Amino acid sequence: MGYSLLADAVVLVHGLFVLFVVLGGLVVLRWPRLAWLHVPAAIWGAMIELSGKVCPLTYLEVRFRRLAGETGYTESFIEHYIVPLIYPPGLTRGWQIAVGLLVAALNLAVYGVLHRRRR
Repeated sequence: MGYSLLADAVVLVHGLFVLFVVLGGLVVLRWPRLAWLHVPAAIWGAMIELSGKVCPLTYLEVRFRRLAGETGYTESFIEHYIVPLIYPPGLTRGWQIAVGLLVAALNLAVYGVLHRRRR
């Protein structure tokens, strides 16, 4: 049962990280000092999506699930947990690239606003 709880904790942290990557720029508008944390997170998130690779947190979760005697999964965290909530079945590589570009564009826009405010 301990490994199952660890896997669930990884899912929670991973989900919060994804939210921070996507929406953290809005938090930075309120608290600009968090930019030092958000910029690398947003770059990492966009790079993972654009490269088509799987985040290491996904491997960690699956490992804990298997150690707990549960079935792991082979797709990425986003494909396994988020895609069924947001996208129609059959996520294509094109959609993955679109998500990565959307994350990058959203964050660039937010940081553009922040930059204009500081001037």
